[in-house]
Amino acid sequence: MADPIEHATGLEKKELMALAAGNDDPFGTKVLKRGPGTKDQPTEIPSMEDKRIIGCICEEDATCINWMWLHMGENKRCECGYWFKLVQGTTICGEESRMH
Repeated sequence: MADPIEHATGLEKKELMALAAGNDDPFGTKVLKRGPGTKDQPTEIPSMEDKRIIGCICEEDATCINWMWLHMGENKRCECGYWFKLVQGTTICGEESRMH
């Protein structure tokens, strides 16, 4: 059978190539573990844009998610007290994004 990468085009091909190169999350959709989450050491959230919506699961057994917008250059505190910071992410091709 032929190699699927040879037949793929566009975004699908970029995704398959990223997976083959060892990037198991080429679109940045996996759940991130919170870091220290303090004001001085906020949990860093990568983004290819200048804003991103995130969800914080404040407690391990929580049944709801606190959703909030993060903006580049503005740290944000969740209702539970954890701090988050938006940082420059990389594209599916491994390049730094070029924000508008």
